[in-house]
Amino acid sequence: MFAKPLPGRTTAAAEGDVVVLLIGMRINHFWAVHHWVPVILAMPRMLRELARQPARGLLGHVLLTASPRTYYVVQYWESKEKLYAYAAAPDMLHHKAWSIVNRKDRAGRLRRHVGLWHESYIVPEGSYESIYFDMPPFGLAAATGVLPLESRGRRAADRFAHRSPAAGQDQRAG
Repeated sequence: MFAKPLPGRTTAAAEGDVVVLLIGMRINHFWAVHHWVPVILAMPRMLRELARQPARGLLGHVLLTASPRTYYVVQYWESKEKLYAYAAAPDMLHHKAWSIVNRKDRAGRLRRHVGLWHESYIVPEGSYESIYFDMPPFGLAAATGVLPLESRGRRAADRFAHRSPAAGQDQRAG
């Protein structure tokens, strides 16, 4: 929160494909506090759970708000397989929370006071680039590390063209 900016221009040190999950909630009825407070408190608990177990694959996240009603998290994951594994793991909070939602839905007890949503993206290498100017590590750079801009190129086209060493080996093998 109080990180010092890195001087100059930097870029994210991401290698290979990037998995991005946008996940959030919308408060449909402000007066239904007892319905939306447990939902809004669940996400920080899940993020703490994932922070305690880095092998689960969450690289980093950014908490954001779109309006006084809508809150969401941008998450960066090692792979879609690790994202799926976390979502389905019966011992993890996400699975338990969705079990509650699904039971209420089947019983007709959801009151539509809270909206939930997510979007998942697998961004292939060569389809993303980043630049940060006098910024502390943020977003993808906070999740994957920071490099001097020159290491990937000063122009966006150069950064899009960057390929990780593993990608070069895959191309030669094929």
